[in-house]
Amino acid sequence: MTENIQTTPDSEIGETSAPGVNWFSVAIWTAVVGLLAVLGWGLINSNKTRPEPGQTAPEFTMTFFDGYEWQNQPTARLKELRGQVVVLNFWASWCVECKLEQDLLENTWKQYQDQGVVFVGITYADVEPNARQWLEDYQVTYPNAPDLGTSISADYEITGVPETFFIGKDGAIEHVQIGAVNDVLLVSTIERLLAQGG
Repeated sequence: MTENIQTTPDSEIGETSAPGVNWFSVAIWTAVVGLLAVLGWGLINSNKTRPEPGQTAPEFTMTFFDGYEWQNQPTARLKELRGQVVVLNFWASWCVECKLEQDLLENTWKQYQDQGVVFVGITYADVEPNARQWLEDYQVTYPNAPDLGTSISADYEITGVPETFFIGKDGAIEHVQIGAVNDVLLVSTIERLLAQGG
């Protein structure tokens, strides 16, 4: 009995054994690299540190609306307010929840403005005519400035409006209030900061 042995021509062996491009693997690795790039970009952005209580408040320069200056100056740097308690409030004329706190902010400002407390309003993603109309409608008297290019709110990484940062005499953030403030929180935090040195 003879075995039937089939042989493959050398030309066919060369064709099948030569390394070729596995396009499926290339597609998989391209997707993996792309995914890692996206995740890396997100990780870099998520590592931006949001200012937290105990940290120094990020420095910025305010260019005030006419009629809402600080000590009759059209601009001011946050560091110029050192030695005083600062209530930094981000708001917008289109913000429904901002309406809930505006009268309280104004009345509390009037109560504490001669006791070493400064209220500062920063309008977020707003247009100047609407912001000015808001200030007029609510008869706001404390300093207010637009956030041109939303650079200030970006530095503070606000999550929305209203949002209020309570800053002590030493320039450190004491409390961050997301959403409208209430009278108990506002007054108790101001009193606590006034009692502290700095």
